[in-house]
Amino acid sequence: MGTERSAVTVIGLGQMGSALAATLLERGHPTTVWNRSTAKAEPLVERGARQAATPEEAVAASSLIIVCVLDYDALHATLDPVAASLAGKSLVNLTSGSPEQAQEVAAWARSHSADYLDGAIMTTPPGVGSPEMMFLYSGSHAVFATHRPTLAALGDPLHLGTEPGLASLYDAALLGLMWSTMTGWLHGTALVGAERTEATAFTPVAIRWLSAVTGFLTTYATQVDAGHYPGDDATVDVQIAAIDHLLHAASARGIDNALPELLKATMERTRDAGHGSDSYASVIEVLRKGAAGA
Repeated sequence: MGTERSAVTVIGLGQMGSALAATLLERGHPTTVWNRSTAKAEPLVERGARQAATPEEAVAASSLIIVCVLDYDALHATLDPVAASLAGKSLVNLTSGSPEQAQEVAAWARSHSADYLDGAIMTTPPGVGSPEMMFLYSGSHAVFATHRPTLAALGDPLHLGTEPGLASLYDAALLGLMWSTMTGWLHGTALVGAERTEATAFTPVAIRWLSAVTGFLTTYATQVDAGHYPGDDATVDVQIAAIDHLLHAASARGIDNALPELLKATMERTRDAGHGSDSYASVIEVLRKGAAGA
């Protein structure tokens, strides 16, 4: 009837690893789990998981091995002793780390005849299982294609390319976007809050504004790829003048201005580099040069 689900092993049962295993169980996947601290497996065993006694037993139980541990040191401490048993297995690594670490582990996996797929989880544990949450993957397209139905149980799986470090690189870039956006929202919330506007009143307006900002991003992406920044909407010079109003309003209300001051300084560096009459997308030219371009 086409309802059979593939077996999977989950190694690492912290908050995220436990959420991964619980979701796989809920979706009907025979799930083997292993964790250094065996007590963390007990709630999953009660829900139907099989608890492996050793990492080697966990690896032997399934063709698909998902690893989600604290860091890469923990990954190596767990898998190095059983590396020979990984031959012919599909190893999906959801441990947070750098692109360079992902590339190193991909090479390590290849040396032990394992197919490797690196991943980044773009949600917190409560979001695991939601089709709206992205799981980013890079590395072996064969692993991704073969195990896509299983990976889709965890969230919306996106394969970014065969370079193993891409998922980690996107993860870092998207977290930077998140922190910048959230801090900007909090600064704005503090600003309007100084006039007794509640966050719950301000936020729907902020979200509507962000939907407009996504349109700017789409327009600017084409400019960034072309390296051409026509200032036919709002130039860097105009943005510098506009941010002064924000700085004044926040200062008058005792709001910390470190973030907008940083933004203004970046805009001014862009203007000084000759992009004052260009669109805001030209800021990327300064960002790419870093401190050397200041």
